[in-house]
Amino acid sequence: MKFDETLLDRIRGTLAQAAEAPTPARVAALLRSEGAVLGDAAVLEVTEALRAEIIGAGPLDPLLRRPGVTDVLVNAPDEVWIDDGDGLRRELVRFRDETAVRRLAVRLAASAGRRLDDAVPYVDARLAGGVRLHAVVPPVAPDGTVISLRVPSGRALSLGDLVAAGTVPSALEPWLTALVRARLAFLITGRTGCGKTTVLEALLGVCDPRERIVLVEDAGELRPDHPHVVRLEARVANVEGAGRIGLDVLVRQALRMRPDRIVVGEVRGAEVVDLLAALNTGHEGGCGTLHANSTADVPARLEALGLAAGLGRAAVHAQARAALDAVVHLVRDDDGRRRVVQVDVVGDGAVDVVGGGGGSDGRVGGGLATAAAFRVGGDGVVARGPGFGVLADLLARRGWEP
Repeated sequence: MKFDETLLDRIRGTLAQAAEAPTPARVAALLRSEGAVLGDAAVLEVTEALRAEIIGAGPLDPLLRRPGVTDVLVNAPDEVWIDDGDGLRRELVRFRDETAVRRLAVRLAASAGRRLDDAVPYVDARLAGGVRLHAVVPPVAPDGTVISLRVPSGRALSLGDLVAAGTVPSALEPWLTALVRARLAFLITGRTGCGKTTVLEALLGVCDPRERIVLVEDAGELRPDHPHVVRLEARVANVEGAGRIGLDVLVRQALRMRPDRIVVGEVRGAEVVDLLAALNTGHEGGCGTLHANSTADVPARLEALGLAAGLGRAAVHAQARAALDAVVHLVRDDDGRRRVVQVDVVGDGAVDVVGGGGGSDGRVGGGLATAAAFRVGGDGVVARGPGFGVLADLLARRGWEP
């Protein structure tokens, strides 16, 4: 039903000024005061529209509630996209104008306790219910406000669920289970949107229920199906530039919380130094995600992060060689499918990784290297790689033989 936008603006302003929630009774009273008399169905429709604008995500609310949607993106008032597992698709949802988009972004940021304006033109936060918000406004976004919403899964998917969905080949399930149960340290790698968090969440669900897992994240996304999980979440600086609590600080705090496993949701900064140090001081089974285009790029990515944090190249390689055991890599195909395509072991150059030279993947100057233990073809067929023997030996030494 089409309503008078000027009338709705007045009612919206009255509710906002009084800091009132839009209930049917209150909306009906305001409509009567404006000389508009509507039936019960129309009042409920107006109430829902106002509630979405004042409390929810406005016209994006139905998209966020749609089953299977993982991302909702707003590029302009008339350009809204979603991803429901089959790649990005444009929706017919429209905002009235740029002001409406910006107002929604500012309100969502405020609901998360963050500021978004010309002085602080970007925000990255977690909303109530777990939706992750990222928004930028002019002058950073010269064409207008841009909103990106990442929708968490309604429930934690198990490893079995990922096998059924085709994300994890059934032949790899026992090996990934053994990798977790044997308390090997590993990274989940891949590009943005390939399912790293989903796979990490499922693998954490395989952990022994007697273990204490401490999660360290920028914006809480991990919801593993495990009985003993402690969550730590980073905090950005306030307008004065004070109060920032980074992942590196939280990793150090996690060490004092009697963790059986320390998990960093996304390794992307100085926290890499503290994480590697923790994994080298008796904290086995640690894990996290890392953006990388391939397993061969992992040594270079770790090196870049370590150098930025003040750790020398040789020290990064030495720490990573001693700390990490495996890398699980994912891709997202052109048709939107997310799947594990490689499992690598980590070691010191080609000789140590594959035991005799040859076939090492990802060597960086003879230092840190990865070698494929398993490769998964586009048809889902799993093949053993040169690092298979090393992985099997690592698991066998810890009493696990898939």
